[in-house]
Amino acid sequence: MEKKELDGLLKEISSFSASNSSELEEFRIKFLGKKGIIRGLFTKLKDANQKNRKEFGQLINNIKERAESKFAGLNNSLAKSSSREKKNIDLSMPGVSFPNGSRHPISLIRAEMCGILERIGFVISEGPEIESDWHNFTALNIPEYHPARDMQDTFFIQTNPDILLRTHTSPQQIRVMESSDPPIRIICPGRVYRNETISARSHCIFHQIEGLYIDLEVSFADLKQTLYYFAQALFGDNTKIRFRPSYFPFTEPSAEMDISCLICKGNGCSVCKHSGWVEILGCGMVDPAVLDNCNIDSTKYTGYAFGLGIERPAMLKYQIDDIRLFFENDRRFLDQFKTTL
Repeated sequence: MEKKELDGLLKEISSFSASNSSELEEFRIKFLGKKGIIRGLFTKLKDANQKNRKEFGQLINNIKERAESKFAGLNNSLAKSSSREKKNIDLSMPGVSFPNGSRHPISLIRAEMCGILERIGFVISEGPEIESDWHNFTALNIPEYHPARDMQDTFFIQTNPDILLRTHTSPQQIRVMESSDPPIRIICPGRVYRNETISARSHCIFHQIEGLYIDLEVSFADLKQTLYYFAQALFGDNTKIRFRPSYFPFTEPSAEMDISCLICKGNGCSVCKHSGWVEILGCGMVDPAVLDNCNIDSTKYTGYAFGLGIERPAMLKYQIDDIRLFFENDRRFLDQFKTTL
């Protein structure tokens, strides 16, 4: 280590200037970094001659202070310069445009379905997604160990087996029947959860709309006419419809309703399992036991209920052949619905 070398470093530091933050960072690393020149000088100081060690130590400290001062001054200067550049913005220049968003196809079809049913007197009623066993199963004539529970693979809350993610929106119908007197005419849209394998046709998260009508002398004919009107208003007057006998614990008699596949026009495809028909909802007359569970006189009142998923009608209406597209947030898919705003 020589005094001439240290004086050269002082001159280099004093004469240094930086026009941008990258150059200043290189200076910091070179002189003040963990592997920089100054730290190396302190390491060498131990090996210096005892006679010159004090003088060299003072010079090295001077170099360090000068480097820190130079870095701080240039850093402050560059920050002020950057601030002035930001202030000198031409506000008359056109702004950066952002692409317009669009409503999700599930939101679109849900709004359309609710609108159709609201036109014939139904009122929207929404409820919680986390439900009790009573509202989701027992009050709907599905007691514990009932085989129908196996039809719905449920997500239970582990800390409390009586609390679960609802498997349908029927629990809100129970809540309304418990707190209201007939006549009742409601639709219950919302998100539901079932532990199902994700595929092109099914998902563990999906959306439903369920309808309920309770009044004097409500008949199965009333149910059929309501669903004929709903399906043709949603899919078109030429849509073919058929009812098939079925079973649900909370309705008796029960049926499933199919419509002609809009994707293949009845010729057969993967969505309709090559049958030409697609099941879109289940329905039936409310079981008297369900009315009794909700303290509604089943000898006086009757009613019907129906329920359908939103994804499947959306797939039919918008010609979508994979339910997973609704959940992937792919802009290429969602941008197709911009014109619907």
